[in-house]
Amino acid sequence: MPAKASARPPVSMRQVLAIPGFRKLWLAQLVSMFGDFLALYAVLSAMSFKMHASARGITLVSVFFLLPLALVGPVAGVFVDRWDAKRTLVASDFSRAVLTLGLVLAGAPWQIYAVFFAISSFSSFFAPAQSVAMPQIVPMAQLMSANAVTQQTIQLVRIVSPAVAGALAGWAGASACYYLDSASFLFSGLMIASIAIPARAAHPDKKLESVLGDLFSGTRFILTHTVISFVILSIAAGTFAISAFGSLTAVYVRDVLHGGSYLFGGMGSMIGGGMLAAGFAVPHLARRVKNSAYLISVGILLCGVFIALIARAGSPIVALAGCAGIGIGASLLIIPAMTLMQGQVPAEMRGRVSSSSLSLIALTQGIALLFAGDFASRFGIIEVFYGSAAMLVLIAVAGTLRLRRLG
Repeated sequence: MPAKASARPPVSMRQVLAIPGFRKLWLAQLVSMFGDFLALYAVLSAMSFKMHASARGITLVSVFFLLPLALVGPVAGVFVDRWDAKRTLVASDFSRAVLTLGLVLAGAPWQIYAVFFAISSFSSFFAPAQSVAMPQIVPMAQLMSANAVTQQTIQLVRIVSPAVAGALAGWAGASACYYLDSASFLFSGLMIASIAIPARAAHPDKKLESVLGDLFSGTRFILTHTVISFVILSIAAGTFAISAFGSLTAVYVRDVLHGGSYLFGGMGSMIGGGMLAAGFAVPHLARRVKNSAYLISVGILLCGVFIALIARAGSPIVALAGCAGIGIGASLLIIPAMTLMQGQVPAEMRGRVSSSSLSLIALTQGIALLFAGDFASRFGIIEVFYGSAAMLVLIAVAGTLRLRRLG
């Protein structure tokens, strides 16, 4: 059934963080994400200024990180549904702590690609296991607020980490960032190991031959569940359009707005700031709508409208304001989508459904990263922006009509 509005007041951030298990999971994510941003910044700096890699070579870092999420993810979800969630999370963190140390020894781009591919392969198990654990830690009525806190934390780290990472990489070197990232995974694993996560019922069939059957059953559930299929398709299409916009933002700033790195960085910060601010409002809005899935359509629509506005105006001030609007729309899309998937997917299938959605998102993001530049060279940056905006608006309208037919 669609998520209904509730008469109860929304849960505050303080109330959600008062849940011991969620507080530990949140702290683990905070430290781990900050370590990830440190390592990523150090990698991009090393490849740009020491290895003198091409723009395409630098883009391949993201591509090799996305590949396992797209290819390994669906199969990983099958095993996540069979394994203990806490053990899976801890094992993934400890494995990534070891693999991250490989960046210290990496002296060529292909070695960095290999390390990122390996790290992402273990991340393919972490994300669906976290989706399984979250509803076991947080009461269902508080999931929307918990997801809002998680997204706000991500955006806060994104806003703060570039300045810290730049200073640390310049002062202590890239290797220090890699060691800190490895330590952050260790901290996350130890923190999660201390969480009391209720054990789920054992999987009835542990034979390897049934893996394929489980994989197909997860896909079948997604295709036949109207709300979940709408959520996943909306996120995937939205990710494609927003990634196409994001990958061309630097070129847009340089060639259209005739700005520099400060304007480019400011646009990224405004997206993060918009998402951070909207995170406070989403739980309140969800209580006031009949079906929180409508917020997803509104979020997609806002992203499309503001991308079109940025393309039309060609002004730095409008670009900054438009990026804040895109951030608001992204929060309206992501937070309700995560909550709906955690609440409406049966507990025994959360790993498969979560990993399948992440796989589709990674695939669409990778395609956008690979081809956005070619599209811009052929049709022009502004035309690609308009195309992305049109795609988002059409998805929002189609999604709203579909939800109305469902009642």
